[in-house]
Amino acid sequence: MMKLYYTPGACSINPHIALRETGIPFELVKVDLRAKTLSTGSSSGETEGASFLDVNPKGYVPALRLESGEVLTENLVMVQYIADLKPESKLAPANATMARIRLAEMLTFISTELHKGMSPFYNPAANDEFKASIKERLGARWAYLSHALGDKTWLFGDDFSIADSYAFYVLRSWKHVVKAEFSTPTLAAYYERLAARPTIATSLEAEGLTA
Repeated sequence: MMKLYYTPGACSINPHIALRETGIPFELVKVDLRAKTLSTGSSSGETEGASFLDVNPKGYVPALRLESGEVLTENLVMVQYIADLKPESKLAPANATMARIRLAEMLTFISTELHKGMSPFYNPAANDEFKASIKERLGARWAYLSHALGDKTWLFGDDFSIADSYAFYVLRSWKHVVKAEFSTPTLAAYYERLAARPTIATSLEAEGLTA
C-alpha cells in the first residue's frame, strides 16, 4: 500500500484528494514539519518521532512512498503519477496530447504564481507593507484563474482534474492564511463547489480541517 506523508493545511492535500478520487488504497502518515519528525507511526514499522528526513531529505511534504519502496517528493509529479495510475478517473488527459500540456501549464501556473506567490504570508519576518504589495500583485493572478474557469464547472470543463484539487489548496490558503475574500463571484462559487465535493470533504475531515 502507498503511504502519503502529509501535514494538515499543507499542499499535501492535493495528492491526498487525488488518491481519494482514484480509489487507490493508501495510508496517511502525519508529519511535524517544524521538528521534521513523524507525528504518527505507520503500518510498515515507522514509529512516531522518527525522522522525516529519512523519508524525504528535502524536509517538506508531500512525500509519497510507492509500493516498490521508492519515494516521490514533488507535488506536480506526484499528482500526475497518481492520475496516470487510474486513467479512467479522468484526473488528467492522456500523455503526449495538447490537453495534457494545457493541464501541465495550469498546474505550473498554480504552483509558481499562486502557491509560491503566497509564501510571504507564511513568513513572520515579512512586514505588513510587503504583504500588502504581494496581495496586490496576486490580484492579477486570481483574475486570470477566474477568467480561465469562466462559466465551467471545473477548470477543464465537466471533468474534475488534479488542477482543481491544487486550486482548492491555494484558494483555501487565501481564505485561511491570507484571510482575504475571493476576488470574483466566480472564484467564490468555485470554492463552494470544491468544498462540497465528497473526496475533498473527506480529505479535510481526515486531516482535521474545515473548508
